[in-house]
Amino acid sequence: MLRVAVQSAKNLPKYRVGSPDPIASVIFKGKSQFKSPSHLFSPLSVLQLLDFDLKGTALDSNSFIDVVVKDYETIGKDKFLGSTKISLRDLATGQVRSLPSKNVPLVNEKGQNIGATIDLMVSYDPPANAALNPNDPQSGDATVDAGGGGDEGDESQPDGAQSSATGAPLSPGQSGNLQKRLARAHSRHRLVNKPQDFQIRVRIIEARQLPGNNIKPVVKVSVCEDTHRTRIKRGNNPFFDEVLALTSKTSNTVYVLSISAHCVVRKWLLLNDPDESNSGAKGYLKVSLFVVGTGDEPPVERREANDDQDDIESNLLLPAGVTLRWATLSLKVFRAEDVPQMDDAFIQTMKEIFGGDENKKNLVDPFLEARFAGRKLCTQVIEKNANPEWNQVLNLQVKFPSMCEKVKLTVFDWDRLTGNDAIGTTYLNLAKIASSGGEIEAYFHSSTANTGQSEVGFLPVFGPCYVNLYGSPREFSGLPDPYEDLNYGKGEGVAYRGRILVELSTKLEGKEDKSVDSIHSDDILVVQKYQRRRKYCLCAVFHSASMIQEPGEPIQFEVSIGNYGNKLDTTCKPLASTTQYSCAVFDGNHYYYLPWANTKPVVVVTSFWEDISHRLESVNIILYIYHRLKSNLKAFKTGVLAKMSDNELVEIWLKVLTQLIEDLESFPMPELEGRSNLTSLDVQMKKLRDSGLTNIRDGARRMREEAREIRDTLADLESWTEKLKVLAEEPQNSMPDVIIWMLRGEKRVAYSRIPAHQVLFSTYSEQACGQHCGQMQTVFLQYPMDKSKGLKVPVQIRVNMWLGLSAHEKKFNSYSEGTFSVFAEMYENQAQVFGKWGTTGLVGRHKFSDVTGKLKLKREYFMPPRGWEWEEEWFIDPEKALLTEADAGHTEFMDEAFQNETRFPGGEWKAASEPFTDVNGEKSRNPGEFDCPPGWVWEDEWTVDDNRAVDDQGWEYGVTIPPDDKPRSWVSAEKVYHVHRRRRLVRPRRRVAVPAGGPQARQILGDPDGWEFSSLIGWKFHRKERTSDTFRRRRWRRKMAPEDRLGASAIFQLEGALKGSKADATKLFGANTPTVSCSFENSHVYHLRVYVYQARNLSSMDKDSFSDPYAHVSFLHVSKTTEKLQSTLNPTWDQTLIFSDVEIYGDPRNVALCPPDVVLEFYDHDQVGKDELLGRSVCAPMVKLNPGSDQTPKLLWHPIIQKGVQAGEALVAAELILKDKSDLPLVPSKRAENLYMVPQGIRPVVQLTAVEILAWGLRNMKPYQLATVSSPSLVVECGGQRVESAVIKNMKKSPNFPNSVLFIKVLLPKDEMYTPPIVLKVIDHRPFGRKPVVGQCTIATLEDFRCDPYVITAEGAMSSKMALMMASPSKHLSINMEESRPLLDAQVIYAEKETVDWWSKFYASMGDQEKSGPYLKKGYDTLKVYECELEDVPEFKGLTDFCSTFKLQRGKNENGDEDPTMVGEFKGSFKVYPLPDDPGVAPPPRQFRELPDSGPQECLVRIYIICAIDLQPKDNNGGCDPYIKISLGRNSIDDRDSYLPNTTCPVFGRMFEMTCFLPQDKDLKISVYDYDLLSRDEKVGETVIDLENRFLSRYNSYCGLPQSYCTSGINQWRDQLKPSEILENLARLKGLSKPRTEDNGTSLTFSGTEYKLAQFETNMEIHQHLGPARERLCLHVLRKQGLVPEHVETRTLYSTFQPTLSQGSLQMWVDIFPKSIGLPGSPFDITPRKPKKYLLRAVIWNTTDVTLDEKSITGENMSDIYVKGWMPGMEEDKQKTDVHYRSLDGDGNFNWRFIFDFDYLPAEQLCLVSKKERFWNLDKTEFRTPPKLIVQIWDNDKFSLDDYLGTLELDLRNLVAPAKTPEKCSLDMMDDLEIGVPQKMENAKSLFAQQSVRGWWPCSIEQDGKKVLGGKVEMTLEIVSEADADERPAGKGRDDPNMNPKLDFPKRPETSFFWFTNPCKTMKFIVWRRFRCVFIGLILLTIVILFLAILLYSLPNYISMKIVKPLK
Repeated sequence: MLRVAVQSAKNLPKYRVGSPDPIASVIFKGKSQFKSPSHLFSPLSVLQLLDFDLKGTALDSNSFIDVVVKDYETIGKDKFLGSTKISLRDLATGQVRSLPSKNVPLVNEKGQNIGATIDLMVSYDPPANAALNPNDPQSGDATVDAGGGGDEGDESQPDGAQSSATGAPLSPGQSGNLQKRLARAHSRHRLVNKPQDFQIRVRIIEARQLPGNNIKPVVKVSVCEDTHRTRIKRGNNPFFDEVLALTSKTSNTVYVLSISAHCVVRKWLLLNDPDESNSGAKGYLKVSLFVVGTGDEPPVERREANDDQDDIESNLLLPAGVTLRWATLSLKVFRAEDVPQMDDAFIQTMKEIFGGDENKKNLVDPFLEARFAGRKLCTQVIEKNANPEWNQVLNLQVKFPSMCEKVKLTVFDWDRLTGNDAIGTTYLNLAKIASSGGEIEAYFHSSTANTGQSEVGFLPVFGPCYVNLYGSPREFSGLPDPYEDLNYGKGEGVAYRGRILVELSTKLEGKEDKSVDSIHSDDILVVQKYQRRRKYCLCAVFHSASMIQEPGEPIQFEVSIGNYGNKLDTTCKPLASTTQYSCAVFDGNHYYYLPWANTKPVVVVTSFWEDISHRLESVNIILYIYHRLKSNLKAFKTGVLAKMSDNELVEIWLKVLTQLIEDLESFPMPELEGRSNLTSLDVQMKKLRDSGLTNIRDGARRMREEAREIRDTLADLESWTEKLKVLAEEPQNSMPDVIIWMLRGEKRVAYSRIPAHQVLFSTYSEQACGQHCGQMQTVFLQYPMDKSKGLKVPVQIRVNMWLGLSAHEKKFNSYSEGTFSVFAEMYENQAQVFGKWGTTGLVGRHKFSDVTGKLKLKREYFMPPRGWEWEEEWFIDPEKALLTEADAGHTEFMDEAFQNETRFPGGEWKAASEPFTDVNGEKSRNPGEFDCPPGWVWEDEWTVDDNRAVDDQGWEYGVTIPPDDKPRSWVSAEKVYHVHRRRRLVRPRRRVAVPAGGPQARQILGDPDGWEFSSLIGWKFHRKERTSDTFRRRRWRRKMAPEDRLGASAIFQLEGALKGSKADATKLFGANTPTVSCSFENSHVYHLRVYVYQARNLSSMDKDSFSDPYAHVSFLHVSKTTEKLQSTLNPTWDQTLIFSDVEIYGDPRNVALCPPDVVLEFYDHDQVGKDELLGRSVCAPMVKLNPGSDQTPKLLWHPIIQKGVQAGEALVAAELILKDKSDLPLVPSKRAENLYMVPQGIRPVVQLTAVEILAWGLRNMKPYQLATVSSPSLVVECGGQRVESAVIKNMKKSPNFPNSVLFIKVLLPKDEMYTPPIVLKVIDHRPFGRKPVVGQCTIATLEDFRCDPYVITAEGAMSSKMALMMASPSKHLSINMEESRPLLDAQVIYAEKETVDWWSKFYASMGDQEKSGPYLKKGYDTLKVYECELEDVPEFKGLTDFCSTFKLQRGKNENGDEDPTMVGEFKGSFKVYPLPDDPGVAPPPRQFRELPDSGPQECLVRIYIICAIDLQPKDNNGGCDPYIKISLGRNSIDDRDSYLPNTTCPVFGRMFEMTCFLPQDKDLKISVYDYDLLSRDEKVGETVIDLENRFLSRYNSYCGLPQSYCTSGINQWRDQLKPSEILENLARLKGLSKPRTEDNGTSLTFSGTEYKLAQFETNMEIHQHLGPARERLCLHVLRKQGLVPEHVETRTLYSTFQPTLSQGSLQMWVDIFPKSIGLPGSPFDITPRKPKKYLLRAVIWNTTDVTLDEKSITGENMSDIYVKGWMPGMEEDKQKTDVHYRSLDGDGNFNWRFIFDFDYLPAEQLCLVSKKERFWNLDKTEFRTPPKLIVQIWDNDKFSLDDYLGTLELDLRNLVAPAKTPEKCSLDMMDDLEIGVPQKMENAKSLFAQQSVRGWWPCSIEQDGKKVLGGKVEMTLEIVSEADADERPAGKGRDDPNMNPKLDFPKRPETSFFWFTNPCKTMKFIVWRRFRCVFIGLILLTIVILFLAILLYSLPNYISMKIVKPLK
C-alpha cells in the first residue's frame, strides 16, 4: 500500500481576483488519479490522504509520483497551476518507511519554477513476505514484516516444513473485526480544515541500549507545550509500559495523521542527540502512538508474544538526519560437544536385552538456529551425533546500529515426526561484544580530550570461542520434561547441556550471496588452536549443610563442572564428585542439618577446558576493586545515615577515594602478549577496560582535590561502582559454571550455579584469584524453576572450593585445612530368617554391595587408581551419618507405643497377636523394653494418652475388613460390631547431655560389631537391635594413599572407578568411586550472641492488617526462635539469643576472615494453619578471637527479602566469640524467663521522650466484614508503649474523638536511624466483645514531628475560626456598613456598574487590562489567582497545620490479595519532644492546648464556580455541553438546566450556597458533567475539597482576606467578623497582647511592631467605598501575617476512569461560615457579564476613485458599483446597497443605510454572537468577536460572478478617523493605526464614545502581493443603544421609517442605468452619444449615394435625350 498525504501548498499564483481554489491530483504509473475536494489549500496546513493499492507487488526503485495542482473551476476546465515529480527510490529500497517532502517547488508546463511550494508525506507498506529489490546493493534478503510484529518469513525448517504464519485465512470473527477497523480507519481520513482538539495517547513501552552507567531514565513527551513524563526507572534497558495522554489544539498536520487509523503501533524510535545529529544512536525507545479525535476509538494494540521474534528493524522510525547502515553479521558455527541424549531408541534397548553394547550417548540429531531481530537461520542437521561438526557460516543481514541486543542461539534436536525439541539456548549480547566508545567519553570527556588516545569503539566481534548451553537436567526420560522451558532460555538453566564453538564478525555495507554457506577449510584449521585443552582440578570441601526444612530420604551433594562429575552421565570417567549419603538430624529448634561432625565430605572433579586465564584474571581483578569499593561505600553510607560528624565522614570518604585510587594503580590488567586463545575481542576489551579504569582513577583524583560537599559525591561513587561491575562482565567465558546439586535418594532436589571464575586460582596475583577461591562461602541452594522466588530455602551449605590448572595443583596445599583421607568402601548385608542372621533371606540384595545395595561388590574387585596404593587392610567402620534415631537432635522426646486388643463380635477383649505396635500398625517393642538412652532421663512413667478422640480409658475402636489385618479408621465409642481396639501409651524423657554432634554424643556406640539395623530394607537404620528388625548391614572400608605425592593435592589423581575386573562396573556411576573426606582433629568452641532489636515495615499477612511476627535465627547446625509478638508490623523484640557452645572446625583466623552467616527468617504466627514466611535476612557476625577485646558490634538495618524484593528491614547485630580460658562478656539482663535483652553499649542510647497525639477524628471509614464501622477507637503504639483513645459513640453523628489529646512517655533512641515508627490502629467495638482492627497506618519517621516544647507557637495548636466560636458566643454581633458615609449618588453607582464589576476585578488580577476596563485606575482591589489547588500552594503547607490526614490501610483481603487497600482516613497530628531525665524538673508545657470543641458545627458554604479550562471533549463534534453538579454530605445541587452548549472552556459564573455539618460532611465534591439530550449525561471530571482542613487551618482559609476593607461596592466585606476582631483573635492565639490603636485608628501596635496606615496607603487611590481607617489598618496588618488572601484557585478535574490524567481544570473558590457566629456579608455577584443591545447604523453616501473593472461594448471603462457590508461573526446579516450602474469615473451615489443589531459587552469591548453552527444543532453556540465593520465595493455582473473591487475593515473600538474630503483620503491613514491594540490614538477613537462620525475611508485591494487603492467610500457611522433606537427610529436602505437622517434617492447622472431595462436611454446615452457623427455621416453618405444613384439612373436617359433630342 502506497499512501500520499497531501498537506499544504504556499504561494500559489492567482490568475483571477481572489484566492484560487486548488485541487491536487496524484498520478502513480499512469494507473490511478485521485483528486482532493475543492477549497483545500488554505494558508493553514491541510490533510488529504490518497491511497494506491499495489495489489501485492513490491515498489520498484525507479518508481515516482506526479503531483499536479490545478485551480478548480465550477464551469469549464480547471486551470493548471503547477506540478512536480517525486522519486520513490528510498521507499523502494527499504531505507525508510515514510518520505516527508517539505517545500517541494512546483513548475509550470515549461519546467520553470513558479515560486509555489507543496508539502506532502509519502508512506509505503511493503506487501507481506515481499523480497526487497535484489538489484539494490544495500537491500537485505531477510523478511520484513510490515505489520511490526513477529511474523516470520517462509524460511525452510530442518524438516523441510514451511512456515505459514502469513498465509492463514481470517476467521469470521477476525474478518468482522477487520472490517470494523478498516471502516474506522476510513472515517479518519477526512479531517476538517480548522483547528481541532486531539488527544494524543503515547504508550512508552521500553528502552534499550541507553548510554551511561547507573542512569535513571525518564521519558518526557511534549505536544504543543503540553509535557508529560513517565516514572523514573533505573538501568540502561528500562521497561516503562506507561500510557501518557496529551491534548493538542492544533490544525497543523502531523505524520501520525497521515497513517491509516492515525496510529503508530509498537515502533522503535532511534534516539539521537538533537545538538549533534551525526553522533549516531543514543539508544532506542519502543512506543505506541495514537492520535484520537473527539469520539474516536483507538485501535486495538496487538502485543507480540516474544520479543525475540519481533521484526524490529522494520519497526524502526528514524529522526531526520540519522540513517542506519546495512551490515552483515557473519556467525561461523564450527561444532558442538557434550550434547545430551534427546531420543529414546527402541533398537538400542533391544540390543541391550540381547547382550549387545549400549550406546545411547549419540541419540540426538542436533542443528543450530540463530535468531536476530526477527530473522532466523539454521544450520544443517547432523544425525546421531552428540558432538556434531557443522562448519557453516550464517549471514544475518541487519541494519546497524541495531536496537535488538541479542543474537539468540538455540540448539535443537531434529525429530522427523514430532516437533523439534530444544536442547539449550544461549545469547550473544551485542552490547557486550561491541562498543560505540560513547560510554567512555560520556564519563570525564575533558580528561581524554587532548590525550590522543586511540578510539575504543568497535563493531560486534566474538570468538572463536565456546559458549555454554544451560537448561533442564541432562538425564533423558521418555516422560514430558517439567523443566523444558529452561531449554528455551526462559529462566536460569539448572544443568550444563553442552557447548558450541562459534565466531561472530561484522561487515558494513555489501551483501553476502548466501545466507547459509560452508566455512572455508583454512578457517577450520585456524580455529583448531582455540580448542587446545588443559586439565583443571576442582576440589570442594563441604563443612556444613543446615536449614533443611524437613527430614526424609538421605541426602547427598553432587558437584559438577560441565558434564564432568555428573553422576548420572556415563560419557565421562567416574569421579569422586558426590558426597556420602547422610540423614538429616533435628537441630533442637526448627531446622534439620547433616551431622558431619569432624569428618567433612570432599568431592574431587578433574576436567579439561581451554585456558582462558587472561580473561578471568581481568574479571577477578576488577571484581576485587569493585568489592572493596562497595564495602567502603557501604560504610560511608552508614555514616551519612547515622549522621556522623563531618570530620568522621571526611575520614571515611578519604579512605574510600584513597583506597580506590591505590587499587586502580596497583592492580593493572594482565598483558595479553604470549597468552593462548587470544581473539580480537580480547584486545578490544582490554582497551575498553584500561580506558574505563583510567577515567575512574582520574575522576577519583579530581574528586579528592576539588569536592566541596562530600555528601554530593555519593552519586558519582555509586556510578563508579556500577561502571566497575559492567567492566567486569566477560562475554567470552567458555568455562562452564560449577553446579552443586542436592539429591534426596536418587532424585535431584535443589541446585546452585557458581561461576567458575569465583573459585579459580591464578598465579598472576592474589587479586586475580577468584573471590571465593580456597575461601569458605555460604551458598543457599534453590529449587529449579522456583515460582516462589526463594520463599523456601531447601538447604544452606558452607563449602570451600578451589579450581585450578593441574600444573598448579600443588598450590592447593596452602589453601587446604584438615587431613584428607581416601577410602574404598562396601557394605555387608544380612537378613534374619527364623531368628538367625545370614545371607539366605536377602531378596534383591547382594552379600556385599555399595551403599544403595544395587551394585554387587567383592573385595578382590577393588583396584586403586593409577598412582595410588592400599595403606591399610579392610576394617569395619560404622557410618553414623546414616543412623536415624527418632530423638536425634531433640531436647525433649516422647516415647510411644500402641497397646492392641481384639475380640470376636460380642466376646471379651484379649491381647492381639501383635500386642504392641507403632502408629502405623507395625510391630513395636513392649513398653518395658524401652531403655532410657545415655544422656536422657525419664520425666514420668508410662501413661495412657487420653487427650485424643478416645473413651475415658483411652481406647479407640475399629473394624477390620479383610484383607487388612488392622482397622483403617477409629472411633471413640464402642459398638457391638467392633473387633479391634487400641490405646496410646506415652512416656516423656528429657536430654541432660549435649545435643547430637557434641563430643559426648559421639561416644555413644551401638552394636560392637558395627552392625546397623532396620525393620525393612531401606534407608532407615538404627544402632541397637530391636525385636522387630529383619535386616542389618555394616560398612567395610580400606584406606588408600598416594604413591609419590604428599599433601592434599594428591586427591586430584583420583580418576575412574576402583573396580577394574568387570566391564559392567560403571553401569551405576559413583557407586564404587573412592570416598574422600577431610578430618579435623581439633574443633574450636565459639560463643555466639545475636542481638535482635527490632524490625520495621514488615508485610501484613493477616486480615486485620497486621502480622504476629517472630524470627527463627539459624547459625550452622543450631537455631533459636525469638518471642512471638502480637499484631504489629514494626516489632521490637529487644532480645539477645545466646548460643553457648557452637563447634566450628577449622582455623579460627579463617573463620574470622569469612565467618558463617547468621540467617534470620521472619514468620507470621497463625493460630490456625501454617505460619507464613515474612522474609529472610542475612547478617554477618563480628568475630572476636580474643574475648577480652573491647570491640562491640553495631546494630545495623539489614534488608528483609521476600520473593526477591525487599519486604522490610531488621535491626540486628551478631558477635561470634572464640571461647578460651578468659571470661566471656557478662550475660545481658533478663526481661523474662530465658529472654535476654540487648545489652547496654549495643542497644541504642535512648532518651525519655514525650509523644503527644492529637487524635481529632476518623473519616470515610469503609465497612469491615460487611458491617459499618460504628464505634471505633484509636490505638497508638510507639517504642513498645501503647495508648488508646476514647471510643467514638456514633460515627454518623460525630466522627471526632471525645478526648482529642493522647500522651505517651516512651524511651526513644536519640539516633534517628534507630527510631521506631508510630503505629496507628483503629479498633471497632462491636457486639459480643469483638474488637477487630479495621485499619492501620505506620508513620515511618518521627523527624517531621519533633519540636522544641519551650517555643510557644500557634502552629497546629488551634484553629483560628474555631477559637472565635469559643470566645463570647452569646454576644450578638452587628456589622455596620456605611454608618457615617452619605449615600452615594445612584447615577454614579449605576455608571460604575456599567464598566466595573467583579469580572473586571478578575480580569485585572489575571493581567487582562483589555477586559478589566478602568478598574485598576479607580484604585480597586485585585485578588490572587493560583494556578493550582490552594492545598498545593507551598506557603500554606497543604492546609494541614492543625491536623494532617493519614491514610488507613488494611492487610490481606478476602481473596488473599496482599496489596493493602485504603479503608479510611485519620485526622490528627503529633508532637515529639524530649523530657528531662530528672523527675524533679518540671516537664515542658503541653503542645496541644486550648483545643476547640470537636463537636459538629453547622456551616454555610458558598461555592463560587467561575469557569472551566480545557475540558475533555465528550461530543463527536469536539465540543462539550458542561454543567455543574455539587454534592456535600447528603445534599446535592444539579445545575443541569444551566448547561452551556458547545464549549470546552465554559464561563459558568455561578455561586451556590449549601448548609453542612462539619466534620461529617467534610468532603465537597464538585463535578462537571456533559449534557446529552437522549443518552445519559457523562461525567467529565470531578474535584474533591476537604472543607474541614480549610475550616481548621490557622491560615484563615475559610475566607480569604481582601486587599482593602470596603463597606460598599463590588469589593464589599463579606466575612462575619471585622478585621479588628480577627486580629485580636490572632493575637490571643499567639499569646500576644491585644493590638492597640492610636491617632483615630491610623496607628496600630501589634507584636511589638508599630504600623501606620500611611505606610500602606501612600500610593493608593482613596475611593468612596473604603471603610474606617482602623479596620483598614487592621486588615493591612493581617495581610502581613501570611494568611490566605482573597483568591481564585485552579483545581484539576480527574475522572474515575483515568484517575491520573487531567480532564481539564476549574477556577473557583469556597467560603465557609459557621452559623453560630452570625450571618456573613453579601456574596459576590459573579454572574457572567450580560451584553447590551446596540445598533450600528452605517449610511453609505458616495464612493469615488473606484477601480473601473469592465469595458462596455462601446469600449469605455466602467463599473456597476455596489457596496456590501457586515459585521464579523454575523455574516448571515450581510447587507448591500443598490447598484450604481455605469460609473464611468469611479464615483457612486447611494444614500443607503445599513443597520446591524449586535450584543456588546462594554467591559470586555467584545461582541457576543450566538448562533447555531449547523442547522441541525439544537443549541446556539456563543462566540466573542471584536466589534468590526467590513465594507466591500463590488462590480455587479448579471451573467457571471461579481467582481471584487476593494475592502475596508474598521474596528469600532479603534476607529480610524475619516478624511473630510476624498482628496485627503488615502491608504496611508490606515497604516498609521496599529491594528488590534485597543488604545486611543490621535487618529483612532472609539465609536462607542463618539456615537457618530462621518467622512471618507479608503478601500484596498491586493495586487501582486501589495495593497493598492480600490476606491473610497463616504459613510456615516452611528452607534445607537436599544433605547435610543426606539426614540430615533430608522429603516434599512431607504425604507420606512426613512428618518434620522432621511435619505433621499441619490442624484446619479443620467448615464447611470441598466441597459436591458432602459432601451431609450440606451439609444440616447450609449448609441447616439458615442456614434452621432457616424449616424450623420451615414445619412449624408446615403443622400450622396442616392443622389449618385439617381444621377446614374437618369444620366443615360439624359444623354440619350441630349443626343436624340426628341423634342427637336
